[in-house]
Amino acid sequence: MPVVNSGTIDLGGRSVHRLGFGAMRLTGPGIWGPPRDHDEAIRVLRRSVELGVTFIDTADSYGPYVAEDLIREALHDGSGYGDVVIATKGGLTRTGPNVWPPLGRKEYLRQCILMSLRRLGVEQIDLWQLHRIDERTSRDEQFAEVKSFLDEGLAKQVGLSEVDVADVRAAQAAGIPVASVQNRYNLGDRRAEELLDFCTEQGIAFIPWAPVDAGSLAQPGGPLDKVLENHPGATTSQLALAWLLRRSPVIVPIPGTSSVAHLEENLGAADLELTDEEFEALANAV
Repeated sequence: MPVVNSGTIDLGGRSVHRLGFGAMRLTGPGIWGPPRDHDEAIRVLRRSVELGVTFIDTADSYGPYVAEDLIREALHDGSGYGDVVIATKGGLTRTGPNVWPPLGRKEYLRQCILMSLRRLGVEQIDLWQLHRIDERTSRDEQFAEVKSFLDEGLAKQVGLSEVDVADVRAAQAAGIPVASVQNRYNLGDRRAEELLDFCTEQGIAFIPWAPVDAGSLAQPGGPLDKVLENHPGATTSQLALAWLLRRSPVIVPIPGTSSVAHLEENLGAADLELTDEEFEALANAV
């Protein structure tokens, strides 16, 4: 199980391997509707666990609802998910492909978590995350509702998505022990650098979405290509993931795919070791 080599971190109250799986790409085009190949989506989920993945990230808005349903079909053993921590998110509505309006009213957030509990077939969500802070609703009101999910035992741990340091501090001040943060972060987009450093200091899991998007750094002859020369058989995606795993011990990359072959390629990143010089060359290539 190559994922074992990615190290571990506490998420959902349990130790999980740091290289996880993101379920967004299991859905149809525009993250809308069912997958083109339902059976392959099921195989991807089961193969991820066979390869050592113990952390799977999803959201009620993926499909919507499709990804959560697929996870239950593929991995629920009748009582739960065994050693696998399932994280989900709520707080976005879907009005069509690639359209994601936030909705942070407390009644809606409660509906999100209650329906996720039903779809996933569990009595408590391992890690429930506020998908976005709705600017039309009081941030404090949203945080108060999220805290109530912990107080009532609906979620074991909670996190935030697409936030800044001030948002995390405000959530902590509201009594929320923030377990995770999800922001876009990769070799080509490091706008969340300050937040990542804050999470590293605080021991908060940082779950970067779009983790393999290296942008112009992946162009032929670019920095990734140069490092790739030292790793025959590796791919630029594996290098991008290996760099993230080394960047901070709290980073939990969740590369997603709808293909078993691509899944196996991505998870091979756990076996890839960058030298100090390679890591620094990529870190400085902005």
